[in-house]
Amino acid sequence: TLCCLCWSCNLLQGAGPEMAVSLWKSLLQTTKSRLFLQRGVSLYNGAHGFEEEEIKEKLQQFGGGSINLSKEDNGIGVLTLNNPKLMNAFTGTMMLELQERVTELENWKDGKGLIIHGAENTFCSGSDLNAVRAMSSPQDGMNMCMFMQNTLTRLKRLPLISVALVQGKALGGGAEFTTACDFRLMTPGSEIRFVHKQMGLVPGWGGAARLVQIVGSGAALKLLSGALKVDPERAVHLGLAEETLPSSDETRSLEEAQAWLNQYTKAPAEVIQAVKKVVTAGRELQLEAALQAEKDIFGTVWGGPANLQALAQSTKHK
Repeated sequence: TLCCLCWSCNLLQGAGPEMAVSLWKSLLQTTKSRLFLQRGVSLYNGAHGFEEEEIKEKLQQFGGGSINLSKEDNGIGVLTLNNPKLMNAFTGTMMLELQERVTELENWKDGKGLIIHGAENTFCSGSDLNAVRAMSSPQDGMNMCMFMQNTLTRLKRLPLISVALVQGKALGGGAEFTTACDFRLMTPGSEIRFVHKQMGLVPGWGGAARLVQIVGSGAALKLLSGALKVDPERAVHLGLAEETLPSSDETRSLEEAQAWLNQYTKAPAEVIQAVKKVVTAGRELQLEAALQAEKDIFGTVWGGPANLQALAQSTKHK
């Protein structure tokens, strides 16, 4: 990128004002699209006052629970929030483990899809209050906010089709977590509820911004200001959930979620990952940068094994 910038600066010096502006805009769009495609890119760093190592040390002091990941041969991963004693609330060490699991998923070359669910038939009740009380200073709160926004943004950008399987309750931070997935499936009797108002807060893990993208600003305002309970029927009506699964049994509903996801992952991993990347670029980048990112992603699959095999078989649209 530095070489590109140096070359551009030399070129800009000999250009007229209008050409210079055009060249600079083109350079910015190209840089945005290239940076976007890099793995592990976070929203915040030291330039934003984010003290990552400091907050990691503090989070490490609040243990309990775990984030478990299994990766199946069919390219579907299952991420389990495992802290059933506290309705799968996030402890400090679980936040750290989530970051590690996201890094692992970013490097999963054979991955195509991801299902996220909670242990023992409930999704997640947000943050462990013990950690919250111990880190009540504004600086600690901001660092934890930036840490979780970084992690969940990377989760949302994974080149995998992700589904939150909402069993039982998804409350507060748990509700925010569901919005970091591409889709949400709910079981009978489950609920999503943004209860932040009742804690004297607003979402801090990126849940409000993502909720507006999913359901629109009006519906998001009602859900947040009313701390409204969203059952499966209402979630489907709002577009917050895709559908209500038939079963509320933990094992059976996970199988149903896998069957639902399978219909969107019937292709080689490199193709599914490319599909997810172009959609993410279209959602997050301005048009010119999104088009350039799409062009770059297209180049990774054109003439690739799946493309050549389809051509050899004279595959037609049906």
